[in-house]
Amino acid sequence: MENVEKLRQQWAHQHNFAAHNNSGERNTAIVLLLTVVTMFAEIIAGTIYGSMALLADGWHMGTHAAAFLITLFAYRYARKHANSPTYSYGTGKVSVLGGFTSAVALGLVALVMLVESGVRIFNPQDIHFDQAIMVAVIGLIVNVVSVFLLKDHHSHDHGHSHAHENSHEHSHHHSHSHGHEDHNLKAAYFHVLADALTSLLAIGALLMGKYVGLNWLDPLMGIVGAVIISRWAWGLMKQTAPILLDASMKQKQLTEIKQLIEQEGDCLVDLHVWKVSADHYAASLIVVSESGANSDHFKGKLAQIKTLSHVTVEVHMASQAQ
Repeated sequence: MENVEKLRQQWAHQHNFAAHNNSGERNTAIVLLLTVVTMFAEIIAGTIYGSMALLADGWHMGTHAAAFLITLFAYRYARKHANSPTYSYGTGKVSVLGGFTSAVALGLVALVMLVESGVRIFNPQDIHFDQAIMVAVIGLIVNVVSVFLLKDHHSHDHGHSHAHENSHEHSHHHSHSHGHEDHNLKAAYFHVLADALTSLLAIGALLMGKYVGLNWLDPLMGIVGAVIISRWAWGLMKQTAPILLDASMKQKQLTEIKQLIEQEGDCLVDLHVWKVSADHYAASLIVVSESGANSDHFKGKLAQIKTLSHVTVEVHMASQAQ
């Protein structure tokens, strides 16, 4: 029993492929505070002064505040459960799930914008331009500050590598040393960017309404903003959904794996590759070896594919199969 424990300690390894973005989490908390304060100011001012663009900006800030709460929750949950045996490959996908959820919220924001702006085109209201412009400028300033707080942190470096060499026919390989894409914070960044865009469009519409009399520009800018924001939301969902659904590598990379394994006449009979986090892939292979090579040999070949962070190889000798 004592020997078993020694072997377990010697050969056991972590399966956590999450990289925690401390600066991103801290800055998201700051942005959340700024967003909540500005949200209340804009909703109250938009209601009093009758600006749809300003109201839209305020309500968007409210939904974005909820998205920032999702971002912070994802960070803290991933950190708390990073080494939990409940998650086979760690909590690397928590950040991705947070990004996908926020992208859905961003899409709902765009839909609400579109509907409300359409209603205002056919049912225009009086706008108090001076007051509305003043509050919209304040909102824009807050949004620009938030954009710069999050801009440089939604991608950061994270790297470590470890490998276990043994002579067993089932072996594992771990190696990762590359940049980490934080979809969770990327979603938060898109939310503040959407806020900044909406504020900018609101200011432009209000100025044109005040000096040129084009009051219909106010709801029209809401529609323009909705279209742009929906494109951002769709793009982020397209990035995160395949990871959550265990999508495989591109065919070119799968072909490269097959060629590496079969260089010496061996046969790759089964291959599964899937993402375990935003930047890390796991792979499971079954190889029938004509050359007599063991699993360490094939594991070494695949080490040159840097995105493969967890590899399991099962080898069957061709001579035994005949």
